[in-house]
Amino acid sequence: MIDLTIQIPAFLDYCRSRKALNEKTLRAYSVDLKQFSQFTNRTFGKKEICTYISHLHSTFKPKTVRRKIATLKAFTHYLMIEEIIEINPFNKIETSFREPLLLPKTIPLSTIKAILAAAYSSLSGVSTEYRHKTIIRDIAVLELLFATGARVSEICSLKPVDINESDHTVKFYGKGSKERIIQIENKSVRKALKEYCKLFAGDIRSSGFFFVNRLHNRMSEQSVRSMINKYAESAKSDIHITPHMFRHSFATLLLEEDVDIRYIQKLLGHSSITTTQIYTHVAMSKQKEILSTKHPRNKIKL
Repeated sequence: MIDLTIQIPAFLDYCRSRKALNEKTLRAYSVDLKQFSQFTNRTFGKKEICTYISHLHSTFKPKTVRRKIATLKAFTHYLMIEEIIEINPFNKIETSFREPLLLPKTIPLSTIKAILAAAYSSLSGVSTEYRHKTIIRDIAVLELLFATGARVSEICSLKPVDINESDHTVKFYGKGSKERIIQIENKSVRKALKEYCKLFAGDIRSSGFFFVNRLHNRMSEQSVRSMINKYAESAKSDIHITPHMFRHSFATLLLEEDVDIRYIQKLLGHSSITTTQIYTHVAMSKQKEILSTKHPRNKIKL
C-alpha cells in the first residue's frame, strides 16, 4: 500500500531539488495531487485512477483535465523510478481525448499601436518625477511583451543578469526552466529598456529583479494586467486585452509575415512544434478574411 501522505511531499521535493522545476509548476503539482489524494481517500491504483479521470471529465474543462492527468503521470513516473511501484497503471489506461480547438485570441496591430501610443503620449505633461518613472517602466514592459512574445510570468521574473545591454539580448526561463535568449533589434524597444534601466538602477539592484513596483519589490503579474487595462482604456480599445494576447499576437503576426514556424517555436520556447501549430489556424482565418473581403474577383459583377 502506497502512503500518499509520504510520497506526495517526497515527489514535490524530488521535483524541486533534482528536476529544478519552478515554484509555479510545483504549486500546480501540489494542488492536483492533494485533490487526487482527497478524492481517492489516499489510495493509489488503476481502479482509483480510472474513477478519478472520469470525475475530472465531468467536472473540469478539457485543458484542465489534461494538465491534471499529466501531473498524475509525472507522479506515477516518479514512483516507478524510485521503485515504489513495479507496474505503471497508466500502461493499461486510455487517457487520450480530443480537445475542442480554441484559437488564441490576438490583438489587431492597430490596437497594439494605439496602446503603445497611449503610453508614450501620457509622458507629456506629467507633474511628478514618480509618475514619469512609472510611465517609463510601463512603456518598457509593454515594449518587451510585444518585442519578445514572452509570458507575463517570464517578464516579471527577469533578473538584472538576464538583460545584456551590450549585445541587446534578454534571457528567459520558460516552463520546466527551459532557457531561451531573444535578441532585441528594434531601436525604440532598446531605447525604452535603456531609459528604464537608467531611472531604476538602484531599485533593480536592491530588489534583485529587473521590473520593480512602487514598493521597490518584484513587479507582479497582476500589476502588469492592470497596467495594460489602463492603457487599453486610454486607447479606447473595445476588446478586453490580457498580457498573454501580446504573446499570441507576436506569434501570429510573425507567421503572417512568412516567418518559418520553427523559428517561431524557438522564440516562444515551445518544446513541441504541435503547440506552435495552433497559430497556423489563426493565420488561415486571417487568410479567409482577406480573400473574402479583398480579393479583386469580388469587384467583378456579371
